[in-house]
Formats: sequence, structure tokens, C-alpha cells
Amino acid sequence: MAKDKKTTTNENTDISKSKAKREQRRKEVAKEKQQKLFSKAVGIAIAAVLVVIIIAAAGKSIYLAAIRTTSNSNLSAVLTSDGKIDGADMKNVLTLADYANISIPAEEVAATAEEVDDDIDATLESHKELSTDASLEIADGDEVNIDFVGTVDGVEFEGGNSNGAGYDLTIGSGLFVDDFEQQLIGHKPGEELTVEVTFPEDYNEELGGKDASFAVTVNGINIKPELTDEFVAENLSEEGVSTAAEYRASVENKFYEQHLQEYVTNYIMDNSTVNSYPSAYLKATKAVTKYNDEYMMQYLNQMGAGYENVWETQGEEINDELSYEKDLTERAKEAVKSALVYQAIYEDAGLSIDMEAVIAEMTEENGEEYVTNMKETYGEGYMAQSEIKDAVTEHLMNLYKTK
Repeated sequence: MAKDKKTTTNENTDISKSKAKREQRRKEVAKEKQQKLFSKAVGIAIAAVLVVIIIAAAGKSIYLAAIRTTSNSNLSAVLTSDGKIDGADMKNVLTLADYANISIPAEEVAATAEEVDDDIDATLESHKELSTDASLEIADGDEVNIDFVGTVDGVEFEGGNSNGAGYDLTIGSGLFVDDFEQQLIGHKPGEELTVEVTFPEDYNEELGGKDASFAVTVNGINIKPELTDEFVAENLSEEGVSTAAEYRASVENKFYEQHLQEYVTNYIMDNSTVNSYPSAYLKATKAVTKYNDEYMMQYLNQMGAGYENVWETQGEEINDELSYEKDLTERAKEAVKSALVYQAIYEDAGLSIDMEAVIAEMTEENGEEYVTNMKETYGEGYMAQSEIKDAVTEHLMNLYKTK
């Protein structure tokens, strides 16, 4: 009996081991299935992400194709022959600011002493005259007229001869090498002198690091006149002034009117609201704006810029076609708003323009060919729209210059 019991125990042990192996195998199979399912799930997820990326890219491509602006140079598109936006009712599309009752701070539009002085100084600079007075001495800051012949080891070099044409040079500008300009200080009109200089090492292959001599003739000193009654009467009488005081007053008034126009225009634009942009006109304005951008890109590329896409000309924030189209829309909306505001004031104020008279005056001043070119380039609608803007500007100025 003991033997039979032992046999049964061994059999049970074998069964337990076999069961354990089967259980282990079952677990391994289950784990393998789990790993396969996980791998499959990951594969499906990756595929789904790729599909989303592809769909997104395709969607963006489709979206860009739908919103992409086609450039056009037709400035008169969607304008009537009398310069108005075709089909646009100003009372519906725009809430216009109260343009006739603007409170304008005097200090905001008054000319500043600095801008008046700078403007007068520029006028005097443009009337400089060459003085050959031998009693004058060249000082730092003076503009002198000289002729020169440059040599290295007694041999003339290319570009070193003024050929008697006279060269205007401002002392201290740093345009000439070494201390060339400083060596002219203290010399007088009519004098001839030798100026010794050393070219910088990196100047060019021919002259870099070499000593040179310039035989210089001082032709004279350009003298800026003073603002006197005599100067005004002789040079500025066609501006309707005869004295220095009158000329200064006219300059002050010029800046006052500039500031006034800017203040009034900005106020009206800031306080007017576009309720709805005329879609056809907005589209046409975007087309013209893009045409201008492309024209500028072409010009810049001719200067060596090397732009490949039009949005590259618009700054770092505009870095792809989508951002360019968004920016293009915003710029076009600003232009459309401006056109709406001018047309709304034109209609509200009951203003009118006589295009026949405008064309006749333009023809008389510039000739028929000029007028023909204007019509072909801009179109009659845009030409009339420009006259509307001028008429409104004049009306606004008349409203506030007297207040």
C-alpha cells in the first residue's frame, strides 16, 4: 500500500509540473498577443497621425488656393466713372464720425520752431553760392569746391583726378581718406597745396597701404546766404512773399496746415466704423495691393535682394503665404475704409467735382499724351476718386482753418 501511495504522489507531482508549464505557456502566448495588439495599435495611431498631417497639409493647400489673391494693376476696378465704389451704400456700410464738429487742441497742430528753422535752413542750403573771396579761410564744417590730381610714386591712379570738374566736399564728412579734409582747414580760395595721405591697408588691391600725394586747388567756399528781405525778394518772390518775416510766416503756416490735415484725417478715420466691407471692392483692392508688393519685390531683386516670395518683403512677422494673405487683407481693409470715409463725407457734404474741367486743365498743363497715359494707367474711375479725396480734404481744411 505504501508503494501505491508513493506512485500516486509522483503522478500528482508530474501533473502539477505539466499544469504549471501549460499555465506558463498560456501566459507567454497571452503576452505575445498583447504585444502584437499593442504594436498594431501603435502602428494604427502613427498611421492616423500621418493621415491627419497629410489631411491638414492638403487642407491648408486647399485653403490657400481658395483665399490666394491674384494680383491686378486695375486701380479703377469696381469704381464708377465718377469715382464712387460701385453698388456701395455709404449709410449702410459705414458709420461716419462727426467730421464737422471736431475739437482740435491748438498745440497739436501748431508748427514747431525746430521744423520751421530746419525748413528755412534747407532752403538757404539750396541757395549756396561759391565764393572765391581770398580773405575767407576754410573751417571745419565748410563746404568747399576743389580740384585735385592724386599720384602714387609720381604716377596718377584711376579715380584720383577730378579732371577740372570741381568737387564739392564738406570738411569733416570723412568721405576722403586719412586726414585729407583736415589738411584743407585754414587754406583760402585760389590756393594750391599738396595733401599727403596714406590709404588704408584694405582700401583696394592697387592702393591699399600706399602713400599718395594730391595736388589740390581750392576753387572756393560754398557760402549759405542769410534769410534777409533782400534774399527773399530776389529768390522767393514767386511764393508770394517779399520779406523774411513773411517767408517765415508762410513756412509756419505750411506746417500748421500739414498738422491740421493729419489731425482731422486721423480723428475721422479713428472714429468711423466700417459695418461691412464691399466684398468686390475689397477683393479688387487686395489684388492691387499684391500687385504693388510684387512690383516692389521685382525692383528690390533688380537691386540684388534675391527675394523668392512676395511675403519676404513684408518683414519677419510675415513668414509664409498664409500670414501674408492675412496681412494683405488687413492692409486692403485700411485702404477700403479710407475710400469709404472720403466718399461718405463727399456725399454727406454735398460736394461735387467737374472732371471735364479737371481733364481740360491737366491737358493744358501737361499735354494730351500725358492725359491719355494717365487714363490708361489709372483709369477714369480712379482719377475721379482722387479728385473726390482732394475735394473732401479742401472742404475739411476750410471747416477748421477758420476756427
